[in-house]
Amino acid sequence: MYVDFSLLPDHARLWIYQANRKFSAAEEKVVRQEAHSFCDQWDAHGNPLKTSYKIEHNQFLILAVDEGFNGASGCSIDGSVHMLKSLQDRTQIDFFDRSKIAFLVKDEVKLIPLSELKEAFASGTLGRATMAFNVQATSKGTWGNHWLMAAEKTWLARYLPKTPVA
Repeated sequence: MYVDFSLLPDHARLWIYQANRKFSAAEEKVVRQEAHSFCDQWDAHGNPLKTSYKIEHNQFLILAVDEGFNGASGCSIDGSVHMLKSLQDRTQIDFFDRSKIAFLVKDEVKLIPLSELKEAFASGTLGRATMAFNVQATSKGTWGNHWLMAAEKTWLARYLPKTPVA
């Protein structure tokens, strides 16, 4: 059963899907309709789930389940993946490409291929304080507090240029 995202508790479980590109207005409408419809009927072994979704920056789809109400199962999670693959077939938006990392640069989402991160930091295209999206957040509370983080405070720090020791 769908509920407004704001009504879910901080312990609600999240799955964050980063699209390979920004949604057009028409695509965002389709994504909203599909996500809402899916959340409204999402269940685990016949038990209704208290669910919601959120679209961020026209490029991220966040699915959420309040597992304090009923827990998601492997089969129910598979159902969400099937919904996303169906959306992908209809819109040509790839929600499963993990080869690009999302940053917020000048209020825009910028996707940088993993293979180009070191160069992007070395050239100054990205910096220590460049905000990165935490697509690994697994709860609403973590997402709310750590959705955007400075690159130097994430796993991306390994790609930062090393400063010589004096």
